[in-house]
This record gives sequence, structure tokens and C-alpha cells, in this order.
Amino acid sequence: MNNLDMSVNIAGISLKNPIVTASGTFGNGWEISRYYDLSELGAVTSKAITLSPKQGNPPPRIAETDSGVLNSVGLQNSGIEFFLKYDLPNLRRYDTKVIANISGNTIEENCEIAKRLGGEVDFIELNISCPNVKQGGVAFGTDPRIVYDITGRVREHCSVPLIVKLSPNVTDIVEIAVAAQKGGANALSLINTLLGMKIDVNTRKPILANNTGGLSGPAVKPVAVRMVWQVAKNVDLPIIGMGGIMSGEDAAEFILAGASAVAVGTANLVTPTAALDIKKQFVQYLVKNKIKNVKDIIGAVIAN
Repeated sequence: MNNLDMSVNIAGISLKNPIVTASGTFGNGWEISRYYDLSELGAVTSKAITLSPKQGNPPPRIAETDSGVLNSVGLQNSGIEFFLKYDLPNLRRYDTKVIANISGNTIEENCEIAKRLGGEVDFIELNISCPNVKQGGVAFGTDPRIVYDITGRVREHCSVPLIVKLSPNVTDIVEIAVAAQKGGANALSLINTLLGMKIDVNTRKPILANNTGGLSGPAVKPVAVRMVWQVAKNVDLPIIGMGGIMSGEDAAEFILAGASAVAVGTANLVTPTAALDIKKQFVQYLVKNKIKNVKDIIGAVIAN
């Protein structure tokens, strides 16, 4: 369909199509370019960027589960200086938007990372699912007051649109989303991983060295779709939906629920061409259903 309009708008920035990659599942993006041209995607999201290099958690830190994956990688990365000097120039070789996922141990660290990134990237995605060391290790994203505070503080140091990535490990996702909007978020992404655990029944020990980890993959998709739908009805911000997207129809489901774009995560661990494959399948869905403009189906679910 030559007249198919795949473009979407996230916080005033146009993406050529709604398919992006999820943080932590795609390296820093450019490594996957050996398999296909990253210009095919709407945006590429970096793995979490911390102020200093981080080794992450000890192994084992990945465990397969029924219809999903548990991970406790622990945000292993080379730090912001390496990202700016090596990863970002490689990403900028492609005609796609760059989303920098950031994760500091404190509000101040997040502000510093955002400030140093400046306008070098197209978006900053604030990971609020990580522990706030000043609050006894409680995740930033589980308390609406902290969500409001960290969003507002980072927004002051952010010269590009700020996406706040929401944790599903809360009682009321809408309350958290509203707090992020009031704090100054320009967009939201959800969901991050659900906290899970797997035990070896023979050794009686947890599979992961960290005992628990984040569950992703098809197992979390119904929860993710529900949360995107709830948030879309209650906030006036564009949403990047994610959580178990393995096909073009999965992508369509999130967009119908209210997402303006979708992020492919765990599927990238199955095959490096997953995001491109899902984009092609999504185009097939649009053609089959005679949809000429993606924006026409954002939030178009007909609820009972």
C-alpha cells in the first residue's frame, strides 16, 4: 500500500513508524546493524546508561520461564562517557531516532546524566524502576510523590523530550502515570518487567543469583495491554507500549489500547531481526484491514 502513513508523533517528534526497541534487549543498537538497516525502525533505545561503568549482578542472571524470561542483569553498561564517545556516533549513522535510557542511584545522578546527554539524543527515557539508594532501596517508581519529584527534577536538566518508564510493580499504575504527567513528563513508556522468581526444585535454590528478577515476554502481555489501556484513558501523554510483543498483531493490540508506538524487547533475544520482522507483520495487518494511517487506530479499541 503505497499511500500507507506509518508515522507517529511522540512529544512533538515524528517517528517514521511506531516500531522501536526496548532498553536492555538490543545492546546499544548499532551492534544489530549487521543484520539489518536500523533506519527501518522508528527509534532505537539504548541499554540503561549510568553515570559510571557498572558490572551488573553476578551470574546466573538470566532464566527462561514458561512464555517468558527472568533477568537480573543489573544494568550492566559502560557508563555515559563511553556511550557519548562510542555508542552514540555509531547510532547516528542511521536514519532513526535515538532514545537514551538513563538510570541513576539517586535523583541527583539522574539529573547529572540527563544534563550531560544534553541535546545529543532525541529522547531521554527515565528508568524509575530502579532502587533509590537514598530511600533505603525502594524503587523510585512505586511512590507517586517520588515519581512526581524525580520527574520534575530531571525535566529541569533535560533539553529533549522526557519519557518516564513506569514499573508495573505497583498497586495503581494510573496513580503513578498521573504523578509523572504532573511532574512534567512529555511521554510515558510501559510496562517495565514484573518481579518474579524461579526455583530449582532439586537444589531448592533460586535459579538467579539475585534470587528474584524481572519477568518479560509473552507471559506479561495481558498485564501490559491492560495497563496501557488504563493509563491512556487517564493521562494526556503519548505512550510507548511494551511487554511481550512478538508479532505484528501484538503491536496492533497495544496501539488499539492507546499506545502511539510500541517497543520490541524479549523478541530481540529470540532473533536479532525481531523488530524488523514485527514491523513487516504490522504493515501486513494494516493492509489486510484497509488501514491507511496508523494514527487512526491509536486508542481505537471498542471496549465493552
